[in-house]
Amino acid sequence: MRPAPVEIVRVPTERRNSGTHDIDLLPTLDMLRLINSEDATVPRAVAAALPEIAKAVDLGVAALRGGGRVHYFGAGSSGRLATMDAAELPPTYGIADDRVIAHHAGGGVALVHARESIEDDFDSGRADAATVAAGDLVVGLTASGRTPYVAGALNRAREAGAHSVLITADPHSALAAEADVHIGVATGAEVIAGSTRMKAGTAQKLVLNAFSTAVMVRLGYTYSNLMVGVVATNAKLRGRMVTILTEATGLPEDACAEALTSADGDTRVALVCLLTGADTPTAADTLRAVKGSVRAALRELGR
Repeated sequence: MRPAPVEIVRVPTERRNSGTHDIDLLPTLDMLRLINSEDATVPRAVAAALPEIAKAVDLGVAALRGGGRVHYFGAGSSGRLATMDAAELPPTYGIADDRVIAHHAGGGVALVHARESIEDDFDSGRADAATVAAGDLVVGLTASGRTPYVAGALNRAREAGAHSVLITADPHSALAAEADVHIGVATGAEVIAGSTRMKAGTAQKLVLNAFSTAVMVRLGYTYSNLMVGVVATNAKLRGRMVTILTEATGLPEDACAEALTSADGDTRVALVCLLTGADTPTAADTLRAVKGSVRAALRELGR
């Protein structure tokens, strides 16, 4: 029986952290302080990548505004973080659940039961990206910057004529050449060597939060800093939406609740009615014409 191939890697996330050699000898509180001090370096590393994140946001907005989709591709911790981000957008902003899609190496089973070998499958990445089309955006996530599954997805994206973004913890990732935008966050060596669910994972979560939130804001799924894209389909959501309407308009709760009822639970329609005095059909028609942006609808109606 032939031994499995051994690959020696020199990427930043696999290096040994010189500041944590004695972590196993520390008292618990000191150990936690050390982990926390390493975690504190992550936001600064993400801040250095903001220009690239902005480029990715613009690509995401263009894809969704043009009728395309955003696809996330990742394996292991990266794929799980991407899956969580995509899953939380519909209930938060009201975007259809087929517009931002997460593809995790190994499928749903691998979300809860690690299948480490699948990340080495270039062809699996290509196969999972089979539905990618021109006009879509592919976002590949790999802490090491070298995962073959992600490489396969990027390869298929290029073939399909789709734009692509790569998010890594290696600013010098060899895969960067395969993407239109490379967000390489220099998080450095982990507290525990190679445990990329830590600083690299935190960086990916921050990047995804910033990316998807900025895309939703740019597409008009918010008004100011308020969520207005969600349709109130139950009592809890209805109460939350009434609160949002009162904060946005300064009007009494009963007036906001009445407007929400007239708008069949559509917060944006209710908000436009309250701020302009327009009737429900006019507000709804105007919002459709401006692709759901409350700010644009207000301008159209002279506010």
